[in-house]
Amino acid sequence: MDRLDAVATFVAVAEEGSFVAGARRLGRSATAVSRAVAALEDRLATRLLTRTTRAVALTEFGERYLDQARRAVAEFDRLERAGAAERAEIAGPITLTAPEMFGRLHILPVVLAYMRAYPKVEVTLLLLNRVVSFVDEGIDLGLRIAQLPDSGLVARRIGATRRVICASPDYLDRFGAPARPEDLADHQTIALIRDRATAQAWRFAGPDGPVSVQIRPRLAVNTVQAGLDAAAAGGGLIRAMCYQTEALEAEGRLVRVLAGLEPPPLPIQLVYPSGRYLPQKLRLFIDMAADALAGRFA
Repeated sequence: MDRLDAVATFVAVAEEGSFVAGARRLGRSATAVSRAVAALEDRLATRLLTRTTRAVALTEFGERYLDQARRAVAEFDRLERAGAAERAEIAGPITLTAPEMFGRLHILPVVLAYMRAYPKVEVTLLLLNRVVSFVDEGIDLGLRIAQLPDSGLVARRIGATRRVICASPDYLDRFGAPARPEDLADHQTIALIRDRATAQAWRFAGPDGPVSVQIRPRLAVNTVQAGLDAAAAGGGLIRAMCYQTEALEAEGRLVRVLAGLEPPPLPIQLVYPSGRYLPQKLRLFIDMAADALAGRFA
C-alpha cells in the first residue's frame, strides 16, 4: 500500500476512534485498515495507537505524529485539486499528423492515453503518407521521419529509423539473397505507387561511398502494409523502414538482406511551426509522446 495512503488511513482511524469506524469512513474492510496502520508502525518502528477491544487511543508519539500526518494529507489533497483544476483547463481541438503506419502503431496509443488524461481535448489524427502543409491543412503538430530542410519548423527528436531491404525465407530459398546492391537488378522488387517511376533509385552506403541502384518494381502497391504482406508471401524484395518490418522479422516471416549497407538513419521528430504560440495542451502532448517513445528508436 502506498505510504501516503497508509498515513491517511492512520488519520481516519485516529479521528474516528476505532478501526471499524475508520474503515467505514474510507470504504474499506477493517482488516485492510488494521494492516495498513500496522505496516506504518513497522516502518516508523514505534506504536502510534494503543488498541482495545472496542476503541483505539493515541500513544504520546501518535499524538505528535497525527498533527504532522493531517498536514501531509491536507497538502496532498490541495495538490490533487490543483492538478484537477489544471487538467480541467486543458480543452479544445488539436490536429495531429503522422505517417500512416507509424501513426497507427506508435502515435495512436499516445493519443488515447492523452485523451484519458485530458477529457476535454478533442483530437483529429491525420495518418498520411505525404508531407502536408501545416497552414493549409490546419495542422498543429506533426511527426516526420526525415531530415528537415530550413523550413521554419521547430523539431523535437525522439529517435531514428533506417530503410532496410527484406524478403521472405521462401523467396530467398528460390532466388537467393543479393550479395551486393547491384544484384537487385536480377530480383523481383516491391515498391509503393507513390515512389513508382520508369525506374527508381534505392540508395546504399557502400564501402567506397554512397551507391545508387536503379530498380524497376515488379509489384507496386499503395500502402506499406500491402507491400509487407506481399513480401512476406514471397512476392519479392521490399524496401521499408525498420520499424515497419520489425514485427515480421521477429516472427521469421521476413529476413533482412544487404545488412550493413543501409543508408544513414533518418531522425524521427515531432515538429510544429516556429514563431507560433504553443498552447499548453500541445506542450503536454509533446512531452507525453516523447516520454512514451523514449528509447524505442535508437
